[in-house]
Amino acid sequence: MNRAPLHEEPIPFITLPNWVKAAALCGFNIQPVFDELGIETDLIHLEDATVSRPRLEQAMVACVARARSQHFPFVLGETFAFDYLPDIGTFLATSPTLRDAVRVFDWVRTLINPLIDVRLEEDGDIARLTLRGAGEPRDGGAAAIYFIESIFAAIARFGRMLHGDVERFSRLRFRYPAPAYAAAYESHFRIPVAFAQSCNAIELPRAQLDVPLDGGFPALHGQAEARVEQRLARLPRRSGLIAAVEAQFEREPHLLGLGIAQMARRLALHERTLQRRLREEGEVYGELQDRVRYRLALRDLDDARLDLETISERLGFSDRRSFTRAFTRWAGVTPSRYRLRGR
Repeated sequence: MNRAPLHEEPIPFITLPNWVKAAALCGFNIQPVFDELGIETDLIHLEDATVSRPRLEQAMVACVARARSQHFPFVLGETFAFDYLPDIGTFLATSPTLRDAVRVFDWVRTLINPLIDVRLEEDGDIARLTLRGAGEPRDGGAAAIYFIESIFAAIARFGRMLHGDVERFSRLRFRYPAPAYAAAYESHFRIPVAFAQSCNAIELPRAQLDVPLDGGFPALHGQAEARVEQRLARLPRRSGLIAAVEAQFEREPHLLGLGIAQMARRLALHERTLQRRLREEGEVYGELQDRVRYRLALRDLDDARLDLETISERLGFSDRRSFTRAFTRWAGVTPSRYRLRGR
């Protein structure tokens, strides 16, 4: 089965509250925009909310047109917060260095928006946070540029939060030509900006990545990371071969204790073909197996009717001790301790 292009897949819309807040700051009500475009607004089930990319682009263009005083993408980026994902916000605020804080972007791709594909690149004395892949403009249209503006407005905001002096040594580079309102960039970002460049990125001296930050709080930082990892472990993949493997594990959990050859047979694939196709999707079979085990372990530990021996057997471990060692590696606490915390 062919996978739909990323731009045709629904995008998580967990950022809905930020859009509402940004619109209010720009002097207009966003409800008519959402109503006209048929974008559902359900805060009760916000974590499950999605929107198509074309509709989100139409919403962005409409919001820019309605904004009375400020440039909507800049305000959207400035108001971005992790109110609905507080553990990520805590992880970021307690990061010991900028290099450590950059890990947040891996979680943002998974939990917030797969199009926000920001990667750290290091080249000699320069470090760049570069927007890549699906986050690039598809057709050079205004909507794509607006989204890039909002992403870098958010990055700059969090950079100032973590390192008050970040504006002194950073600069912005954008691939697209200077827009008619280019003067607003430097007044908003307060750092040098260049257009028609080779990438969309914020640059800074590489050495700044490892400068200790004032907000570093190792204990809370580690706890926040563990909580985010637990959240990620509960998420199934929804498409591609990875999803097929995870679904097979769900149907036949005993496969978790067997090798890749058994899984390949279940999927009617050669073992090497399965390995190669997983690599093409950026996955390793052993890591995928661990992730599913962890997710199912979290689910089973929430069920007080299941004892640890039963859970160990269900997940394909040879004994309870093996399960305890693996779970402690994943979660930072033993299964028993996790269960006590939950209660």
